[in-house]
Amino acid sequence: MRVKIHHEGTNILLSLLAILLVVIAPLWIWVRPLYWAVACTAVLGVFYLLVVNFFRSPRRIFHGNPDNVVVSSADGQVVALEETYEPEYLKCRCLQVSVFMSVLNVHANWFPVNGEVIYTAHHPGRFMAAYLPKSSTENERSTVAIRTESGQTILMRQVAGAMARRIVTYAKVGDEANIEDHMGFIKFGSRVDLYLPLGTDIYVAIGDKTTGGITELGRGKTKHHKNKF
Repeated sequence: MRVKIHHEGTNILLSLLAILLVVIAPLWIWVRPLYWAVACTAVLGVFYLLVVNFFRSPRRIFHGNPDNVVVSSADGQVVALEETYEPEYLKCRCLQVSVFMSVLNVHANWFPVNGEVIYTAHHPGRFMAAYLPKSSTENERSTVAIRTESGQTILMRQVAGAMARRIVTYAKVGDEANIEDHMGFIKFGSRVDLYLPLGTDIYVAIGDKTTGGITELGRGKTKHHKNKF
């Protein structure tokens, strides 16, 4: 099956391939016995395939009921599920669901809900391990708020990790959000936090594996709200 590479990784993969070829070529020419060159080539080849795996860009099609659904924005594992206060934009108590992405996961991020983007912001910060709770407020991060078709507001936060050094957010205020579309990309280890209205039905538990754009994290209420929640 053909592997599609995310455009965020094209230049990195080409540059890395050129560097590896420069490193490997002299080994085959000058290093003896030859098995050293074979071993080094195999190790570097596996490393390159891991980087290729990181930049996979699968097309995801959601086949469930789209009404008020909240899907996972990332491939990974649920590491936080709790009621908390969101101070940046929502400024109220809500349900936080966090998914941690390892370097083996796809790192494209999907919109969690259908609706309209109403707020975006990028915040510089530290690069602590992304699975730590305080990484949500102290690490490099990007915040996107989306008003759903039922009038509720969902907040999504991309959080950089210890290895991540770049967060890419495509969403802009006024954009249409669709759960089958990419919202952004985080390079090398990170997490995504979702802040949902209290009363949202939650379908996952801590430790569950998620698939971005596919796994249903929960479902919101159908009642329209004039306020943020």
